Amino acid sequence: MAKTMKKQFLLSSFIFLFIFLLSACATSPTVPAVIDTPVSSATPLLVTTTPLIATETPILPTETPIPAPTAVPLERAQYTLYATLDYAAKTVEVEENILYPNQSGGILNDLLLAVEPNFWASGFILHELTVNDVAANYTLEGQRMTIPLTAPLEPNQNIQIKMRYTLNLPFAEQGDPSVTRARIYGYTNRQANLTNWYPFVVPRQNGAWLLPEPWHFGEHLVYDSVDYEINFKSTDPSVVLAASANAEPNAEWTRYTLKKGRAFVLSASPEFKVFTQQLGDITVYSYYYPLFEIPAQEVLNVTVKSIQLYSQIYGEYPHKSLTAVQGNFDDSMEYSAFYFHSLAFYNTYDGTAQNYLTFVSAHETAHQWFFESVASNQASDPWLDEMLCTYSERLYYESYHPEALNWWWAARMFDYNPTTWVDLVVSENPTERAYWGSAYFHGAHFVEELRVRIGEEAFFAFLKDYRARKAGQIATGEEFFRILREHTDVDFSDLTIKYFRMPR
Repeated sequence: MAKTMKKQFLLSSFIFLFIFLLSACATSPTVPAVIDTPVSSATPLLVTTTPLIATETPILPTETPIPAPTAVPLERAQYTLYATLDYAAKTVEVEENILYPNQSGGILNDLLLAVEPNFWASGFILHELTVNDVAANYTLEGQRMTIPLTAPLEPNQNIQIKMRYTLNLPFAEQGDPSVTRARIYGYTNRQANLTNWYPFVVPRQNGAWLLPEPWHFGEHLVYDSVDYEINFKSTDPSVVLAASANAEPNAEWTRYTLKKGRAFVLSASPEFKVFTQQLGDITVYSYYYPLFEIPAQEVLNVTVKSIQLYSQIYGEYPHKSLTAVQGNFDDSMEYSAFYFHSLAFYNTYDGTAQNYLTFVSAHETAHQWFFESVASNQASDPWLDEMLCTYSERLYYESYHPEALNWWWAARMFDYNPTTWVDLVVSENPTERAYWGSAYFHGAHFVEELRVRIGEEAFFAFLKDYRARKAGQIATGEEFFRILREHTDVDFSDLTIKYFRMPR
């Protein structure tokens, strides 16, 4: 193809893709109602794959090349990865390509990437790094990889980063005191979990890169919304993979495609079984270990019902799948179209709605709206997503189990401390329970009082509008209250004084 024809073809293809990505439809605000759509019983099955053995230093297949940089500005960054898991050796060989558009509004002289696997000795071994196909210099200290650019990156220009590296997964067996709450990443005796496993360019706000330091509890990372194509395979054909997107074949690889995602996750285990439920064009998965069929079915049912309810309250669910995975650890955690569920919740499930498995399933599903669609700074503003997701549990019980609503309020607010502030930075909390009390429980009390104060119509109209206007962005507390005040003339200043340290 001649150079001129090739440029025209690339430009036409991009324009078509750009128009397609912008064609989203908006829905009008409605007050939530109980959804009577039955959740059918799914048949458990063991998912199997037939991956091929990887070479010692895998290369990208020539039939599916990584795209080259384009001069046309991208709407958001594009991440393409080819990764091979050696489950027995607990290693992953990765080739990663990032097409990054400078949408900061200013000139960039360097890039900052988060590299979470580097928190462990020999956890991240970089073999090759290029910028626009030229070998690049970098510094790597802890989670921070800085790449100085040889030429300034102008606004709306794109840059291509390619990396080849090895991940040596850390041992993260439950109860290991060396692994903090934020580090589900690694392997146990029953599964390997890839969370925050690839380097990614962190968001840039107000002329600075946004990469807070981790704390002993809570989360610290902030994510831009990007597009993923993950090509994955395992050297062990018995390994079952759970992921942040639906699987599709791609030659010897399994390909996962996720648009407008924050954090792509995979979990692997030779023991996994799975329940599935189709909800329109959304596939819901509940991965579990043998002997946990009953709680795993409850996780599936609650997740499906939550998607239905929250889609009415907040707006359309953002992806084509949602995967819940039984963790081999006592913790639950959300990611893009994916969440881990604490082993303890499966062990203590009693077959009723009055248990942690049920309300935490509703909570983690709500994070697909607040964390995934509308992001926030999880280190400085954890209340922005945790407050709304905790209150979403109340909406779930209000709609599906009103007889258990009073039980939920008492059980969930067990550690409620009315003297704390909602808007504390994670590190300002002396303990994890204090952190729950401020961001989760005190926040839920504020939302309850706000709902009563401004009325049902204004309350639910605000929630849907807030999600719609901040979807794909990183919200702030100031924006939350600015949008709220656009929906009501009722004075609630006494509530902000009561619950928030900073003027709101």
